[in-house]
Amino acid sequence: MSDQPMQGRVALVAGASRGIGAVTARAFAAAGAAVVLGARDISALEAVAADIVAGGGRAIPVRADVTDVDSVRNLVGRAMTDFGRLDMAFNNAAGGPMPAPLADLDPGEFDQGIATHIRGTFLGMKFQIGALLAGGGGAIVNMASVAGVNGTANLAAYVAGKAGIIGLTKVGALDYADQGIRVNVVAPGPILTHHLEAAGPRAQQLAGLSTPMHRTGTAAEVARTVLWLCSDESSFITGAVIPIDGGQLAGNKPPQMYRPGQPMEAGPDSGPPNQA
Repeated sequence: MSDQPMQGRVALVAGASRGIGAVTARAFAAAGAAVVLGARDISALEAVAADIVAGGGRAIPVRADVTDVDSVRNLVGRAMTDFGRLDMAFNNAAGGPMPAPLADLDPGEFDQGIATHIRGTFLGMKFQIGALLAGGGGAIVNMASVAGVNGTANLAAYVAGKAGIIGLTKVGALDYADQGIRVNVVAPGPILTHHLEAAGPRAQQLAGLSTPMHRTGTAAEVARTVLWLCSDESSFITGAVIPIDGGQLAGNKPPQMYRPGQPMEAGPDSGPPNQA
């Protein structure tokens, strides 16, 4: 197998300035693809692009606001004008209010979260699909979350936005399945990015313990999944929600179990008892 299986292809990553987006952009470049990087923070994008170029890859940074029609049109257009085609896209931009109970949310901040996630993904797909069709097809991967499948308290805008992305993904997959375009969505659980790093060791420990595997995932693990979904090795997969969550969506793994009518000794980390 070639060390650069995506040689000659062009990838677009929206939300590429840091975290999972930046790691995925570097992974696309390492696989041989030319990469169009989009985000609002042009300085951070330029740093990611410079890192890719220094490693022998090809990348261009493009300042982009995923909620703005002209900005997204321009982002996709740069793939066509600079590299002549588009083969793969990863819609990863995120934003929204800080955690709070639903009734405490500011409506304007809620609207911004919905705009970034749902409108941003819609606009990305709208223009990416046209470019993919011009080249005979390709793949789109959208970024959701386990929170868009199961829900999470205090994250109304985030949960609604991620659930909307899952819905858009399925519609896009159905609309273009017979035209050579595959559309899938990843749903990560707790991933060790700059956000979780900044939250400190206790937050990282609790995040890891929330998964049956008792650890957090890495941005590199998400990136590998995105690249696989964009590769020919997933050629019969479209409209799928792919968890990257250490088993969270599989169900419940209680730290201890009890049998009815029998006492259970409390463990050091035990929570509320669960019936077997």
